[in-house]
Amino acid sequence: MQIERIRQRLRELGAKPCHEQRVLRAWTQVRSLDTRHRRAEDFLPLALRAALPGLSAELRDLARLKSTHPGADGAARLLVELADGQTVESVLLPRDGLCVSTQVGCAVGCLFCMTGQSGLIRQLSSGEIVAQVALARTQRKVRRVVFMGMGEPAHNLDNVLDAIELLGTSGAIGHKNLVFSTVGDRRVFERLPRGPVKPALALSLHTTRADLRAYLLPKAQRIDPEELIDLGEGYARATGYPIQYQWTLLEGVNDSDAELEGIIRLLKGKYAMMNFIPYNSNEGLGFARPAWQRAAEMAGRLHQCGILTRLRDSAGQDIDGGCGQLRARAAALEAN
Repeated sequence: MQIERIRQRLRELGAKPCHEQRVLRAWTQVRSLDTRHRRAEDFLPLALRAALPGLSAELRDLARLKSTHPGADGAARLLVELADGQTVESVLLPRDGLCVSTQVGCAVGCLFCMTGQSGLIRQLSSGEIVAQVALARTQRKVRRVVFMGMGEPAHNLDNVLDAIELLGTSGAIGHKNLVFSTVGDRRVFERLPRGPVKPALALSLHTTRADLRAYLLPKAQRIDPEELIDLGEGYARATGYPIQYQWTLLEGVNDSDAELEGIIRLLKGKYAMMNFIPYNSNEGLGFARPAWQRAAEMAGRLHQCGILTRLRDSAGQDIDGGCGQLRARAAALEAN
């Protein structure tokens, strides 16, 4: 269900803009719509009040909790069932964060990502994306939403931007706490600056070598790392939010001194932050995470060169936190 269709149904039931906003706030913030103690003129229209139980049930069915997998670090991976029986993953992150999916599967086919192994199955509607946030808020507080789960948000751009707009308004999430993560697509840099809610941007870089990037991200739009960083810098300066560059550390692949020098060359002086993310091992994909000492050395070298760097101890290591792993495991169990 699309957000616009939800709005249309509310209007068909007699909702004025104030009523529409009340219902959308209640849904996205998981608030009660109980109006028993309000003045009569503040009540929702009678037809809308009568239809609310059914509509609320439909909204809950957009994203149902199938299973929860808590981790020792405070993360919790959620297997989420959609109304048609397809499943996606959301991850409750430490410090009130949430990672949501935007597609069932993914067409980019990153070699180190389990999600990409299944290809793209279907797009999520804008309502299904927001419903993951509403579901997560029944579990714990959510103040930050990262569009970094299953799927490539740039390949479902209209629905993702509609979800971002609703979450940044009715959902009461600060705009810089909405993080659009992408492998890079020129449409992103055209569309995001024009929206009423301008999210922060995370760009999956992974290497400074164009040839290696084409190998690791075989179906991503061909943008050389230099151009991608130039595009990111333009967005950062326009919004006032630094770009978060994502770099999944793969042992023997992109953890060399040559890569470090490439990062320094490309990011020095840029309005940027480097996020080093040691690989969440996926059995059978042929990649491994480097030793923590090596990862720390790389982060330290960038700090010495004035590049803000975070070495993230990947959330959910003990619960197969890599994207797509939980869905793949659940599908295998059902097949057996």
